[in-house]
Amino acid sequence: MNTGSKLAIVFPGQGSQSLGMMNGLIEIKSDIKNLFNTASEILGYDLFEVITSGPEEKLNQTEITQPALLASAYATWLILKERTDVEPTVLAGHSLGEYTALLCAGVLSFEDAVALVAERGRCMQKAVPAGVGAMAAILGLSDEQVIQVCADVAEDEIVSAANFNSPGQIVIAGNKQAVDRAIIAAKDVGAKRALPLPVSVPSHCLLMKEAANEFEKTLSQVAFKDAEIPVLQNVDASSKSSSEDIKTALLEQLYKPVRWVDCINAMQSMDVTKIIECGPGKVLSGLIKRIDRSFELFSIQDEASLNKAIELN
Repeated sequence: MNTGSKLAIVFPGQGSQSLGMMNGLIEIKSDIKNLFNTASEILGYDLFEVITSGPEEKLNQTEITQPALLASAYATWLILKERTDVEPTVLAGHSLGEYTALLCAGVLSFEDAVALVAERGRCMQKAVPAGVGAMAAILGLSDEQVIQVCADVAEDEIVSAANFNSPGQIVIAGNKQAVDRAIIAAKDVGAKRALPLPVSVPSHCLLMKEAANEFEKTLSQVAFKDAEIPVLQNVDASSKSSSEDIKTALLEQLYKPVRWVDCINAMQSMDVTKIIECGPGKVLSGLIKRIDRSFELFSIQDEASLNKAIELN
């Protein structure tokens, strides 16, 4: 691998999962299944079976999606590390993916990471009953316009920007009725599209404050180590040096927006020129292209894309 340029590795969050998402990589390193066996012992069900055979509705349950994506992205990282002497300058993950980044940076053990994200998913699902919350994607408006739309229609409910994914692509979250009002208002002020998302949990808004309070009980019991590689955290696009600061950022991430645009801009300021998306799908690569087209982007899905990532030049 060419080490003359700076590299970042990013890890996806919920929405990137799909049945069979490890099929192209399990053939490369069959013993990676042992990683999923370890996760299955912690979780109490066969995680690899769910990823491989579903049913899809089960894989899409928040408390299952989160460990499934973490294990899949971490397995991809291990395969990459085995094949090359890759030395990233910085890591980052989108929402759930931040836990994968911290795991790969040596802050968390795999066992602790699996248990944490499973509990995170349970707390999130428990905090807001089905049908109470919602999320929607707003395309074609500025950050300021979306923030103003949410403020204008909130009334006595919660609706706010949840993910600043790329310029002109912002996800909002909150009470379902308030999100519905925001969809209409966004179209009225010129949004190209404003559409509800098929999610069961309104992530990254104040409806998740109760989930954060509950999750803190588990998070406080887990020992964090110093990061071997800097990790840009979602809440403010900065890396933290102390374990307490990292934990605080993880709790705040549940009810504050994901500042993905800021994370990518921070990489640019660090002179990163190449980014590898390590994990299922190509969602983050698509977002990064819209933020800054100067990066050389790679996503690892199978042996061919793995080799392409390794042969960076």
